[in-house]
Amino acid sequence: MLLSPRYGRDPVITLDGSPGAIAGPAIAQRRRLAAVVASFNDEQWAHPSRCAGWSGRDVIVHLESTNTFWTYSIASGLRGEPTQFLANFDPVASPAQLVAGSNDVSTNEVLDRFISSTESLVELLASLDGDDWSTQAEAPPGHLSISAVAHHALWDSWVHERDILLPLGMVAAEDDDEIAACLRYVAALAPALAINSGINDAGTLAISATEPDLSILVEISDRVVVRAGTADAELRLTGDAVDLIEALSLRRQLDDPGAAGSSWMLSGLSEAFDR
Repeated sequence: MLLSPRYGRDPVITLDGSPGAIAGPAIAQRRRLAAVVASFNDEQWAHPSRCAGWSGRDVIVHLESTNTFWTYSIASGLRGEPTQFLANFDPVASPAQLVAGSNDVSTNEVLDRFISSTESLVELLASLDGDDWSTQAEAPPGHLSISAVAHHALWDSWVHERDILLPLGMVAAEDDDEIAACLRYVAALAPALAINSGINDAGTLAISATEPDLSILVEISDRVVVRAGTADAELRLTGDAVDLIEALSLRRQLDDPGAAGSSWMLSGLSEAFDR
């Protein structure tokens, strides 16, 4: 299905905390993944990933395109001209078409493009300071702060890193700062997409995670606000932080999906990928 981004000065996702704190985790993850895949042999490039029908090479083709998008989106936002490219974006069909169109590109060129696009994005993120992080740019939910855009970029790449490495029997790095940022963001993403699709409901999702220990509140009305803390909630998730990210990212089942009446808080991402 097509996305329905919210554009304008009223972002659908707001994250508490220091906006610029996302720079370190986002940069470290991108550079780590580039270094890992640079060491791949032909068999590793061709090995199936966790993404149905995609090899590790295909995932990197996809991530090269997202690197390019994030760089352009953030740069446009910094110019005061946030883009609206995703208004007619299909998160299933559009990436699949791009990957299918790369069949004639050599693996060496795929790697070169990925490393180049990674460094362009990393250099841009490293250059940001102060109010830059609160400036609006485009991500799939619409116009968000550049900090929230960087959270989306980190979450997407972090999950895809695991999509590539785990089927190869390789250990995926689990950095606490990356995990915390990914869990905070993906917990907001599903209800934000639900709001954008027309869901008119309200509630609170509480998450108590371990490794690292995190207490997160996701307050949902006509927008999604994420903050640290604990409170009464209609839906509460508990468990290992990485397992929760994997479940909220549609890579595994939740051990306890919670109250059926609050399932809409978790279904926005799966419905966006529903054919």
